[in-house]
Formats: sequence, structure tokens, C-alpha cells
Amino acid sequence: METKELFEKAVKDSESLTERPSNETLLLLYALFKQATEGDNTKETPDNPFDFVKKAKHEAWLALKGKSSEDAMKEYIQLVEKLKG
Repeated sequence: METKELFEKAVKDSESLTERPSNETLLLLYALFKQATEGDNTKETPDNPFDFVKKAKHEAWLALKGKSSEDAMKEYIQLVEKLKG
């Protein structure tokens, strides 16, 4: 299977994990997914300073700036496989 196919399978698998990952792991999954599918984060920082979830997601994705889509997909796949056990 190609990386893209494995990534798509991992995305589906992530939706049916038996245990809920930690918040940090969920942020990493989100950021890797966004980096893999959209590339670098070019969005503006969320306006509302009290919207901690949006800010955390924004910063997690921003931290992956420069990582290739292919590498983000591979890391996402590896993380989901680890979470599946």
C-alpha cells in the first residue's frame, strides 16, 4: 500500500480506538493530520484569548512548519499504530 492509502486507513482507525488518547496525543494527531492534508499552517492566531482549544490546535499545527506532507502522514500512521497497540 502507498503512504496515502495507509494514511487514510489510519485516519479511519483513529476514529475507532478503544481508549481515548491523552489531550497531548489528540493535539499531535490533529496537527499531523492538518500538516499532511494542508501543509504549513498559514492561518492567523485565533482572536479570542480564552478559546484555549483553538489556540492549542493552532500552535500544535504551527510547530510542524516545514514538515513534508509525506513525513506527517508517516508519523500519523506510526502514532495510530502505537495507539492501537
